[in-house]
Amino acid sequence: MENTLSRGEGRLQINLQANAVGKDWFVHIFNSNVHIGAVALGEYDSKTGRASVSVITRLGHKDDIIAQRAAYSISKSTQKAVCVVAGVHLDDITQSEITKLTENALGAVQDFLKQLTG
Repeated sequence: MENTLSRGEGRLQINLQANAVGKDWFVHIFNSNVHIGAVALGEYDSKTGRASVSVITRLGHKDDIIAQRAAYSISKSTQKAVCVVAGVHLDDITQSEITKLTENALGAVQDFLKQLTG
């Protein structure tokens, strides 16, 4: 099963592709400047009802915020393991654009989760 979603427009558009890997998920979050900026592995512990996330970030990249939040939300909601690869880059980015890109990425995650439950 593959899901592809987009949020935002133009320079602020974020894409999310999700593929089932057995019972688990592989999720790629990116914009027009696709790359690997951070990787997050989310794991759900059914004994405690908690999700935990481990993140690896490339030097000089800040994609870890999106990867971590996405992995946590997806793992917690699906109660499955998830690997999130995030790569979002804009030249001359402003703080308001960072905020909007993050909102778009997390909104795409919520859209994905709604598709799974709806």
